[in-house]
Parts: sequence; C-alpha cells; structure tokens
Amino acid sequence: MVKNRPVYSRGAQGRRVLKNTSEELLEVVDERNRVVGRERRGVIHARGLMHRSAQVFVFNARGELFLQKRSAKKDEFPGLWDSSAAGHVDPGESYEDCARRELEEELGICEAVELEPLFQIPASADTGFEHCSVFRCRHDGPMTLQPHEVDDGRWVAPAEMDRLVEDEKSGLTPAARRIWRLLKSSGNPGT
Repeated sequence: MVKNRPVYSRGAQGRRVLKNTSEELLEVVDERNRVVGRERRGVIHARGLMHRSAQVFVFNARGELFLQKRSAKKDEFPGLWDSSAAGHVDPGESYEDCARRELEEELGICEAVELEPLFQIPASADTGFEHCSVFRCRHDGPMTLQPHEVDDGRWVAPAEMDRLVEDEKSGLTPAARRIWRLLKSSGNPGT
C-alpha cells in the first residue's frame, strides 16, 4: 500500500516545517569526493557543481524493485522514474545516515532495515554531478510517499526493469539506469 505525506524538517524550536530544498546548504566536493566548500542546493544544480548523494534500491521478498516517480516539480529529472529513495548528503552526514533519512522522508520507512552498501559511482552528468553511494535493502511495505518529492511508486520485477533500462523512452533517470546495469553486472541485483 502506498500513501502520500508531506516531508518536514525540525525548525529552530523543534517544530516541524516544510523543507525549502533550493536553500539547503550542501557540501561541494571535487573529483576525488573531497569537500572543497559549501553552497546552496539551487546554486549547486545551476552551476553543475559536484556534491554527494545516497541512492537506495528497495527490494521486496519477491525480488521486485520499488521505483519512485519523481515529482514533476523537481528541478532535476522531474517526472522520471528513479531509485527507490535518494537524496543529498547533508554537511557532516554519512552516506548511510543520509540513506536512512531518505527512506523515512520519501517512503515513510521508519523501522530499522538492514542497509547493504553496494558501490560508489563518481560524479558525472548521468548522476547530476553527484558522487553517489548506492545501498540495497529489503522491505515489503507499506510505503507512505512524500508528495513534494514523489508523485507515484510501483514495484517492478527484474525482467521489467531490464526492459525499462534498455528502452531510452521508458522515463528512467540516467542514475537509476546506470545503477541497475551495475547491479546486474554483479550477478545478484535483488538479493
């Protein structure tokens, strides 16, 4: 079951407030993923500066992958199908902590899940100039989608994901396509 809910962060007095993502302060990194400064998210995307993200592929017990459809209001890859959960790493945050935060914020997965670190992908145009750390976990639902970030979600079997990856008009983000190909090359995408 998939439901929608807004995403909140904690304000100065601990109150929940909606996030203004273009104003988020993120770490800018170099080609070796070393921090070289900080800048607002909107500026980073506008200038194509390198930064960090965590990507999570969520599989269910049947080996199906959960894909999220990015909000049509997103500044990067709006309306495309993407990793189950993904987000920018906050300053001082680890990739794993970011992955857990994004699972909760985007999909409503609050309980502890075992995150398996898979690999890192260097920043490139395909990743939106993000150094990506990729994780995998198992979760059968339910999901509660955050409507400001995610328009829809669906489970896809590995054979269907193969078809989507090969079809350039399938509406997948370049990052999701690249991650799936790397997972397939490892021989065990959903396990």
